[in-house]
Amino acid sequence: MGEFTINKEKVLQALSTVQEPDLKKDLVTLGMIRDIEVGVNQVSFTVVLTTPACPLKELIRRSCVEAIHTQLSSDIDVKVNLTADVTSTRSGASVIPGVKNVIAIASGKGGVGKSTVTANLALALHRSGAKVGIIDADIYGPSIPVMFGAEDLQPTITPKDGKNYINPIRQYGIKMISIGFLTPPDSAVVWRGPMASQALKQFFGDTDWGELDYLLIDLPPGTSDIHLTLVQTVPVTGAVIVTTPQKVALADANKGLAMFRQPQINVPILGVIENMAYFTPAELPDNKYYIFGQGGGVKLAERYQVPFLGQIPLVQSIREAGDEGRPAVMNTESVGTEAFRDAAEALAQQVAIRNAGLEKTKVVEMRV
Repeated sequence: MGEFTINKEKVLQALSTVQEPDLKKDLVTLGMIRDIEVGVNQVSFTVVLTTPACPLKELIRRSCVEAIHTQLSSDIDVKVNLTADVTSTRSGASVIPGVKNVIAIASGKGGVGKSTVTANLALALHRSGAKVGIIDADIYGPSIPVMFGAEDLQPTITPKDGKNYINPIRQYGIKMISIGFLTPPDSAVVWRGPMASQALKQFFGDTDWGELDYLLIDLPPGTSDIHLTLVQTVPVTGAVIVTTPQKVALADANKGLAMFRQPQINVPILGVIENMAYFTPAELPDNKYYIFGQGGGVKLAERYQVPFLGQIPLVQSIREAGDEGRPAVMNTESVGTEAFRDAAEALAQQVAIRNAGLEKTKVVEMRV
């Protein structure tokens, strides 16, 4: 066909035919195309994804190449660079100015593995290239320090602009702060609601979080003062509900989900994760035993018309990894690693869809 003259306008015209699969608009309208460079029979440009954990990045890359070849010329050498700029729910002034998204990880009842899910989602998001933090606000069992092998560490304090700031503990690339860091591990501390709420406010306003794409909040089970303090202190991007398949867990998960949906709270539900979905013994990796029942998490998601983010298997290696202080996602060969990676990608996807389609979350101003 010979040489084909390309200019930036033609490239943009071609790429305006490519839809972002989740956001249902074209890449040009969404402002996702940057740094177009053209030469003879060659073009390069950058696509700015809404999250580095985007599960559809290869599909988007292929669609861009096809659009240039179809709309302009099949002889053009196309180079697509992918980068990511996580979208945010920040609106106006915030006590955590550098944090783009606050994600509540909640459950209706205890014992469903919420902290395990939080720790592994955080690491999976971090491994995709995102900046991630965790606030462990579970006053009944602050497990995050143990799961990250950080139970003996103490946060330091740094004065800045006439105010003392807590420096989060940094472990495996994750910034974290926990109620567990404030209490001796062997003593029972009785937290009254107002004390716990005050501690959570300090975790937001008095902690030097820096820049974060996602700050995950490991909440206590059920509904409590802590939940209300969270939504009254910061704009919450959305909530993830963790459940197990059995009936009693699902009944309690209903209540947790309904709390965020109350009109005066109005926090979007990003999705449901079903933990301990099936048992897979290490010696029979292809076998699935549904010892707690089957499909409960999917039914919960369908009932409330919210996304189902994934099933996490009940495998010994996940429990062992948490007890050893190195969450399962750090073992690339683990069965659980893939499940957590898929759930983290689905979560990042839902955050991007939520940020594109819904109004920015406001801090709840109700008096309860």
